[in-house]
Amino acid sequence: MDRKLIIDGNAVYEIDENCMLRKHLEEEAVREQPEKDSKKLNEYKMKRAE
Repeated sequence: MDRKLIIDGNAVYEIDENCMLRKHLEEEAVREQPEKDSKKLNEYKMKRAE
């Protein structure tokens, strides 16, 4: 597993890079979903207007 240790004074943080990447990709997919939905809605409205 890809992990990083970050030492900040007395604090030690362990970062799981695979988890961070997965979370980033999921958030990106959620952000793109409304754009796809709005495009479908606009196409539907245009078809109904014809």
